Amino acid sequence: MRVTVLGVPSSTGAYCVGVESAPAALREAGLLDALRAAGADVVDAGDLTTRFWHPDREHPFAQNVGDEAESMRELSAAAAGLIADGERLLVLGGSCLVAVGLCAALAQRGDRPRLVYLDRHLDLNTPHSTTEGSLSWMGMAHALALEGAAPELVSAAGDAPLLQPADLVYLGADPSGAATEWEREQVSALGLAIVDQTALCDDPGSAAQRALDAMTGGPFVVHLDVDVLDFLDAPIAENVNGRNSGPTIAVLGSALSVLLQHPDCLGLSLGQLVPAHAASEPTAVPRLIAALVSALTTD
Repeated sequence: MRVTVLGVPSSTGAYCVGVESAPAALREAGLLDALRAAGADVVDAGDLTTRFWHPDREHPFAQNVGDEAESMRELSAAAAGLIADGERLLVLGGSCLVAVGLCAALAQRGDRPRLVYLDRHLDLNTPHSTTEGSLSWMGMAHALALEGAAPELVSAAGDAPLLQPADLVYLGADPSGAATEWEREQVSALGLAIVDQTALCDDPGSAAQRALDAMTGGPFVVHLDVDVLDFLDAPIAENVNGRNSGPTIAVLGSALSVLLQHPDCLGLSLGQLVPAHAASEPTAVPRLIAALVSALTTD
């Protein structure tokens, strides 16, 4: 398996600075060496432009929307030239908007974007449905071009909508406890498929297969927001609220293996990892790397 690694050191769409350090931290922790040791043919495509979150008082409900649109265009252009059949592109974010950029790259190369979204949250909010202002809570709303989405981001992703509802499946989400009423309304109106947190924790392999079965067939990518994890098992996420719920890294790894070994899978994006939080549990990042490497290299 050839694995191409591309870093997106950007926190513009996050809640604050921190996640932009994740690509460097994963490299320093030995991700590429571990992939090579497991037999992967590794290509390091380097990092895209480093961008930092800053208080955007002109766009309080869509923080740094212009910078995030630039980051998305840069990622989609770079990734479109790196995606290849039979290989895997590993995109290290950064905020969760990397998932939208990766899907936009599929569209640029002529594929219909399909996405398994491994996240505690639905990310279906818009600047009009919440006052939080963090675009990383809004990625899927913009991919689906929902009413109220920021036009700068919708247009940056390419032809709208980037994703059709049948081409998006959630895995590990907690819609009853980690979603707004607006998001739950969109799930119902669009008929979005969710294989929830309980199903993922109870039987990760089966849950991953259910997610694949619920999506239209064809090439797809996976996005992993590390806040899907139990924060006490792996305190590495920007969002620290997921304590005592969600999968452990070991459980997550079982699901990732099913997804990433599927012949139609073209890549994985990873977001919302904060190295400063990871410092509280020195084994967490090495365990995550081991899970990623196993999922990418073990048939």
